[in-house]
Amino acid sequence: MSGADLLSGLDSAPEPVDFQPSRAAGLVRLDQFVSRTGRHYAGQRNYDFGPEQRTNVSALSPWLRHRLITEEEVLRATLARNTPTAAEKFIQEVFWRTYFKGWLENRPSVWTAYLDGVDQAVEQLERDHALAIDYEDAIAGRIGIEGFDQWAQELVAKGYLHNHARMWFASIWVFTLRLPWELGADFFLRHLLDGDPASNTLGWRWVAGLHTKGKAYQARASNIAKYTEGRFRPEHQLVNTIVPLSETVEHLRQPLASADPVPEGDVLLLVTEEDCFAEMLLPQPPVGVLGVVATEGRSPLAVSPRVTSFARGAVADAVARAAPIGEPTVSAHDWATTIIAAAEHAKTRTVVTGYTPVGPVASRLAQVRGELEAAGLMLHQIRRPYDDLAWPHASKGFFALKKQIPRLLADLGLSA
Repeated sequence: MSGADLLSGLDSAPEPVDFQPSRAAGLVRLDQFVSRTGRHYAGQRNYDFGPEQRTNVSALSPWLRHRLITEEEVLRATLARNTPTAAEKFIQEVFWRTYFKGWLENRPSVWTAYLDGVDQAVEQLERDHALAIDYEDAIAGRIGIEGFDQWAQELVAKGYLHNHARMWFASIWVFTLRLPWELGADFFLRHLLDGDPASNTLGWRWVAGLHTKGKAYQARASNIAKYTEGRFRPEHQLVNTIVPLSETVEHLRQPLASADPVPEGDVLLLVTEEDCFAEMLLPQPPVGVLGVVATEGRSPLAVSPRVTSFARGAVADAVARAAPIGEPTVSAHDWATTIIAAAEHAKTRTVVTGYTPVGPVASRLAQVRGELEAAGLMLHQIRRPYDDLAWPHASKGFFALKKQIPRLLADLGLSA
């Protein structure tokens, strides 16, 4: 099939994506794209046509990251239009996100090491004036490398990048600019609407050669020119050879943390940015709903207002859906006091939340759990069956999970 054939299905009309932080907006985008999850996606997914033309990728990741819509819903909608074979590439992309989430749950020390690396790199910026200048030029898009500069500016302006652009950008950052990879991952996490501790950290580690040891991703000018349709041609601007990064620490697999059973009786539903459709986990409506956010905990540096606004809006949308009477209540500070007061107001001692995977939200909940228990409250974290089924298969490379996809679809009732 020729390149012209691959692009023959591309609509001429612009199609930017309006990232509104609501479940309704996520479902609208899913409905808009689901008919393209077969041949169209498989043939065009690697092309970055720019922010005004997103006909070839779903761009569902901001809604999936906050679970305003769920992976299972996306798979169900996809398989209602396509066979598993026809939509194989798209289905695998959904499971890549699942793989990264499960892998980090199996090896949480990677997240801790990343946080330490960011802190050390930020301290290095304060000591090394030359490094600080290079870093500021990189994040401002003043390096002079075609594509890289535009992607840096697009990320800050839009809060989103095509997945192929993310790979090119990260490779140039690590191997051409020789900047600390943790600072690049932090730049993404502070500005991506879909910024996720697992996908972002492990994606950068994969590019750098740390995730699959000894195998790194090299950005090539010819590849960039091909898949941007000549918009960018960074010829003679990129390194010709790369050496994968290495590390001395060994991140050992740990048993997956246990999830809690769904409690009986009246509960306070605690909504976090990790799961903004948590009301579906409950057998009956909650007697109270409270939203909390931990977006600022993503970085020691300033998180983009666009990102904090999306996360807060997503949580507010979830609270409004689960408790439609009154104004949505969302708190970013003093979680313990706020949760205790909300439970007292709801006249319950049982707090339920969607399971919080490794990241800032899980860390905040761990910090306040003791105070909640001292106040007589029990916190229950409910994990979705989708995660329970898939995460145990995400302990090695993606191929191990990939082999299980047909069985996972069957277990979820999605194979027919």
